[in-house]
Amino acid sequence: QVQLVESGGGLVQPGGSLRLSCAASGFIFRLYAMSWYRQAPGKERELVAAISSRVDFSTNYGDSVKGRFAISRDNAKNTVYLQMNSLQPEDTAVYYCRGGPTDYWGKGTLVTVSS
Repeated sequence: QVQLVESGGGLVQPGGSLRLSCAASGFIFRLYAMSWYRQAPGKERELVAAISSRVDFSTNYGDSVKGRFAISRDNAKNTVYLQMNSLQPEDTAVYYCRGGPTDYWGKGTLVTVSS
């Protein structure tokens, strides 16, 4: 059974940082690209970052987070991470992990950026 479990969300002040984690199980993690999406209230879900399964772990980012967020993966731990720096109120959203043989979605973790 494929499972993606996000953690690390919470309340942070503008300019702060958070690190999200997504623990995967039920499939051969190292074989699949993984990605993070987010959905803010009243908005469509959007791609935040993605990382390939290739040996170079190539990445790509949504325009709004380039230079502030970093995606990484640890195949030994079956986990993908999202390091988020210089957070702003517009980053407030539910963040979802996605990946696996059928592009499975996790249930999400809420990030709130507010003073």
